Amino acid sequence: MVQSTISERPSVGEKQAKKRKFTKKTIIYLLLTLFALVNAYPIFWMFLNSFKDNADFSSNPFGLPVQWMFENYVTAWETARLDVYFLNSLIVSVGAVVITVATGALASYFLARFRFKMSKMVYGFFVFGLLIPIHATLVPLFILERQLGLLNTHIGLILPYIAFNLPLTIFILTSFMRAFPKDIEESAIMDGCGVFRIFWSIILPMTKPAIATVVILNFINNWNEFSFALVLINDEALKTLPLGLTNFSGQFTTNYGAQMAGLTMAIVPILIIYMLLEKHIVKGMTAGAVKG
Repeated sequence: MVQSTISERPSVGEKQAKKRKFTKKTIIYLLLTLFALVNAYPIFWMFLNSFKDNADFSSNPFGLPVQWMFENYVTAWETARLDVYFLNSLIVSVGAVVITVATGALASYFLARFRFKMSKMVYGFFVFGLLIPIHATLVPLFILERQLGLLNTHIGLILPYIAFNLPLTIFILTSFMRAFPKDIEESAIMDGCGVFRIFWSIILPMTKPAIATVVILNFINNWNEFSFALVLINDEALKTLPLGLTNFSGQFTTNYGAQMAGLTMAIVPILIIYMLLEKHIVKGMTAGAVKG
């Protein structure tokens, strides 16, 4: 009885191992907390300065507002025409995300689950799109859209957004789908399912984490995009939110408080979508990293 009690006690080595594990986890959590604070502080700083006037912003950029200027949000909404630009950005961003994810998911399914001639070359062709610099395509894209009559249209922005987001979408979704066992499809075929039924009813639901990842990444890219919108859109009624935020900068002065208020309102949709999908993002980004 005494011997069994002694054997159940943790040895010195086990205690040291637990202590090292606890110390390691503590250091990791401290570093992650520090990293989170460093990334969250700019948003907090922007929100704090959205309640200041120019004098307060210049003399006290890192402190609390001397006088809370809530009217900066009204000024920002009117100056930047956020009602119009918000709607335009929403139409373009959501439209591009839906088409990109739908097209990318279908292409990824065939690239990941089927073996056909030149499949690797097709996959490499899509991935190669990640290396193409956006700014190098602005002039030829402008000339092409002018010839096609797509300038100053929503579709004229949606198409480039789809083209430049599709490589990343296919890269992530293909890597995720390749990790699925073949037995799933074999069982579905034995039950009489066709190719598209397998994709819609089996593969697509299993790909939710990766789809959530590409949705948030694509939406952020589209929502914040400036270069294409600046070159391809000249009509004030069709401009997107990033272009509207430049209205705060005049020739000689800049209304920093209203600009910060406009930026604060601009990030709200991104934060909402991220909070709705964040539980899937880590799964989607780490999928395929570990097998077994």
